[in-house]
Amino acid sequence: MPIRHHSDVGDIGDALRRGDRGFAVAEIRTALAALGLVENPDADLTTGKHVALDLFDADLDDAVRAFQQQRGLLVDGIVGEATYRALREASYRLGARTLNHQFGAPMYGDDVATLQARLQDLGFYTSMVDGHFGLQTHNALMSYQREYGLSADGICGPETLRSLYFLGSRVTGGSPHAIHEEELVRRSGPRLSGKRIIIDPGRGGPDHGLITPGENGPVSEADLLWDLASRLEGRMAAIGMETFLSRPANRGPSDVERANTANGVGADLMISLRCDAQPSPSASGVASFYFGNAHGSVSTIGRNLADFIQREVVARTGLRDCRTHGRTWDLLRLTRMPTVQVDVGYITNPHDRSVLISPASRDALAEGILAAVKRLYLLGKNDRPTGTFTFAELLAHELADGQAR
Repeated sequence: MPIRHHSDVGDIGDALRRGDRGFAVAEIRTALAALGLVENPDADLTTGKHVALDLFDADLDDAVRAFQQQRGLLVDGIVGEATYRALREASYRLGARTLNHQFGAPMYGDDVATLQARLQDLGFYTSMVDGHFGLQTHNALMSYQREYGLSADGICGPETLRSLYFLGSRVTGGSPHAIHEEELVRRSGPRLSGKRIIIDPGRGGPDHGLITPGENGPVSEADLLWDLASRLEGRMAAIGMETFLSRPANRGPSDVERANTANGVGADLMISLRCDAQPSPSASGVASFYFGNAHGSVSTIGRNLADFIQREVVARTGLRDCRTHGRTWDLLRLTRMPTVQVDVGYITNPHDRSVLISPASRDALAEGILAAVKRLYLLGKNDRPTGTFTFAELLAHELADGQAR
C-alpha cells in the first residue's frame, strides 16, 4: 500500500530521526519493510524478536540511510521532506492506480518510472525515466495507444496495462534520451557563441547562509555565490553566449522555481553554484552533481559536464576532489536540459573558505567552469589538457572557429 501524504500521517514538518517515536515512524518502517530494507513489522510473530514499531531505532536508521543511498538523496538518516516524498514514490507499483497527466498536481512514483521504461523499450518514449508523469510521458502513451488500437486518451488504465503486459519488452539498446542529448550537443557545434546558459547562484533573498570574514569585512555565502555567478556570466557573455541568472539578487526561490525559470528560457545547459556546510570543520572539497536515479536513467551530458567541471576546478584551485555523483534532487530532475550542481567548497572548512573569499580564486573557479563547458562541446577535438585553457585562449578559439565558418 502506498505511504500516505504528510497531512495524513501527522506533522512531519519537523524531520524524523533516530530516537523519535510516533505513528509516522511506524508508517516509515512499514514502507521500508515493503522495500526489503528492514525486517517486516510482523517478523516478531515468527521469530520472537520484539520490535517497537513506532520507535526510530538503530535498525530503522540504517534502513533509511540505505534507502537514501539507493535513491540518490543526501545520506543523513533523517526523514525530511525529500526522503519522505521519495518513500511515497517508491511505494507505488504499476497497476496500483490509474496514471494520467495532471497539470495542477503532477503524478510521481515508481509506477510512472516503470511505465516510462516500458514505453521506452517499445520506442515511444525518448526522455529520462524520472518517475514524473509530464507532457512527454502523456504524449508517448497516447502514441502507443494509437499504434496499438487503444483509445488514445493518455490514461494508463486497466486496458492499456493489459496491452503493455501482453506485449512485454522488445529488444532494447542504448538509452534514447542519452542518444538525443548527445546528438543535440554534436549538432550544435564546438562554438560557445549563441549557446544559452542559465547560471543559478544558491541562497538569495533573506537566506544569506553563513556569514564569514572577508577581505573587506563580513561577507555572506549568498554574496560569494552571487559574485562567482557574476564572474562566470561576464566571461560567458564576452565570449558570445546568451546568459541568464536564475534569480535576482534580492530573491531566494525554491529549487522547483529555479527549474521552472530554466525551462522557461529554453536553456541549453544549467549550472548551479552552491556551497556545502558540515558541523565538522574537517569536511572539505568540491563535488559536482548530475541527474541519475535508481532506475538507471542518467543525464549523459550532465554527467560529462560534471566530470569536466570537477577536473577543471580541482586543477585550478587545489580544492579536494569529492568527485561527481548522480542525484535525484528537484533541480536536477525537473529541468529539461542537462543540469549540473557544483558545490564549490565547504564554507565551514577554513581552507575552502579562504579559497572562496579570494577574488583570484573565484576568477579561477569561473574560468574552470567556462573551460569545462567549452570542452563539453569540443567532443574531444582540438581539446587541451585539464586546467590549461585560459580565458584569452578560449576567446581566440571562438574567433578562429567563427572565421573558419
